[in-house]
Amino acid sequence: MTDGVEGADPDSHPDGERLQKVLARVGLGSRRICEDLIAEERVRVNGEIAELGRRVHPGTDLVEVDGAPIGIRPGLVHYLLNKPSGVVTTASDPQGRPTVIELVPAEPRVFPVGRLDLDTEGLLLLTNDGELANRVAHPSHGVDKEYLAEVEGEPSRATLRRLREGIDLDDGRTAPAQANLVGPGLVRLTIHEGRNRQVRRMLDAVGHPVVRLIRTRIGPLADRRLAPGSWRALTQDELRALEAAVAASGSGTGPPKADR
Repeated sequence: MTDGVEGADPDSHPDGERLQKVLARVGLGSRRICEDLIAEERVRVNGEIAELGRRVHPGTDLVEVDGAPIGIRPGLVHYLLNKPSGVVTTASDPQGRPTVIELVPAEPRVFPVGRLDLDTEGLLLLTNDGELANRVAHPSHGVDKEYLAEVEGEPSRATLRRLREGIDLDDGRTAPAQANLVGPGLVRLTIHEGRNRQVRRMLDAVGHPVVRLIRTRIGPLADRRLAPGSWRALTQDELRALEAAVAASGSGTGPPKADR
């Protein structure tokens, strides 16, 4: 005679779920592949190297693979949205303007990671994975955000060098950035900070105000085929790449800042 409910999942238990089952469910591979990851000591649970047979609680345990935290809580979703101009990056707007939340499924409820200005277009991550969101948004993690800016005038080589070395703004000097001229009046600027309206202020400071601004990449996430106003779920490969990029850049504390 066996304990438990007839027909119940043998891997489910009050003491948790089998680790390899949880890893397989979030897309790391078959259970056999996930067992190999554990046997190779590439998986940690709450900071300790996991062993085969380990059980975990998806709602509370921290699981890392190759040093990258893995979201294992059931129901986590991660959306990549191409935000159009004229849409606000909030859950609601007292002025009645359209919001990014209205462009993605209503359930499960998600929130934007960082923020893009009303007039700024481009890629925005929305998720209900609070831990990953904080890691991506926090500037100490150094997740690159790439922008394509149409500007007034034609920036010189000296101007591009100033952008690369850092610009003195009213809230301090910016960190070194990547800046390249990719066409007439078109600057590709890559930063990892998240100050308020930073890209616009940097270009204003060097005498080339922004005419149009598009965010084209968030860390490893990019999609030139995603139409304005459209969204899609991240693939498992993209999610793993994002988690790895955040893990490789170190840890930080404090609230995330806004991206512009």
